[in-house]
Amino acid sequence: MAQLCVALVAGEASGDILGSGLMRALKARHPDVRFIGVGGPLMEAEGLQSYFPMERLAVMGLVEVLGRLRELLKRRKLLIQTLIAERPDVFIGIDAPDFTLNIELKLRQAGIKTVHYVSPSVWAWRQKRVLKIREGCDLMLTLLPFEARFYEEQGVPVRFVGHPLADTIPLSADRQAARSALGLGEGPVVALMPGSRGGEVGRLGALFLDTAQQLRERVPGVRFVLPCANPARRAQVEQMLEGRDLPLTLLDGQSHQALAACDAVLIASGTATLEALLYKRPMVVAYRLAPLTYWILKRLVKSPYVSLPNLLAQRELVPELLQDAATSEALAQALAPLVQDGSQQTERFDEIHRSLRRDASNQAADAVLALLKDR
Repeated sequence: MAQLCVALVAGEASGDILGSGLMRALKARHPDVRFIGVGGPLMEAEGLQSYFPMERLAVMGLVEVLGRLRELLKRRKLLIQTLIAERPDVFIGIDAPDFTLNIELKLRQAGIKTVHYVSPSVWAWRQKRVLKIREGCDLMLTLLPFEARFYEEQGVPVRFVGHPLADTIPLSADRQAARSALGLGEGPVVALMPGSRGGEVGRLGALFLDTAQQLRERVPGVRFVLPCANPARRAQVEQMLEGRDLPLTLLDGQSHQALAACDAVLIASGTATLEALLYKRPMVVAYRLAPLTYWILKRLVKSPYVSLPNLLAQRELVPELLQDAATSEALAQALAPLVQDGSQQTERFDEIHRSLRRDASNQAADAVLALLKDR
């Protein structure tokens, strides 16, 4: 049998982690497999011959994308031509749907098998994208079970492989060890997680700090930790802290450490809510968008919930306070009882963690190879 050639494209750090895990699992089954495409340092370490640095794809936000659109489109066009010439046995697009779905469509039309790893949130909005996925994709690999149900209903071949974070985060995290590592003593600790992007921290930072001040009146002796995604976020939060007197420790990164150490979390909607769930920490989810964006999304989004814990539980397991409902009083009121006892949330978190813990990289590798069994 000829050497297996697998093409992969990842667009950001989270995709690089997924891609490298999948590559390791494929190598275990086919030691002489060849990898081509675009990836980051972790994928390159597993043997990917990357056509250009992944950083060129990692753009966040519409405005930045517009500035780089010509370069992105040119790179994509060249990548499609190169891959059609190389004719890999399979192409795997990892997340980054705005970049990879188009590649999948063109390669599949050229007779190359295509897989998309990590579903875009089509189940919530822009549901028309499913048509593009159905046309461009031989197989969708999803990290979450409700996503797979959605694709099955839409007639897209799908496999739920589980979530890599559920594999790596322990079923029970050592709170004491995390506290001593962060130099936190006894007493209640609340983690504040207003997001990793400047805009999110701009809209939620002061609200979260106001909530912390209110919480001090309700929870005697409470202290706070706030992980900052990068130096720019840290500077942004430090500015918001001026003139406030809060027992707050700012951390550089270390969001997993903060989750392990705390008793409860005030958190922005996003992937971090899944991490808080996997750490079994009770949470209150808050989110504010620019008013126009919120108005548009309210009309587009088909889902009754925004946070992953509620989407996974299929009910309101954690409080979600959005837009005008997200006041510091309401947030403090929802959070205070959870600092003492959040077991109503966390018992269900444990079940969800176990259901997502499926050895994702090996599941994904098996699914990809099953697709290729007749090559």
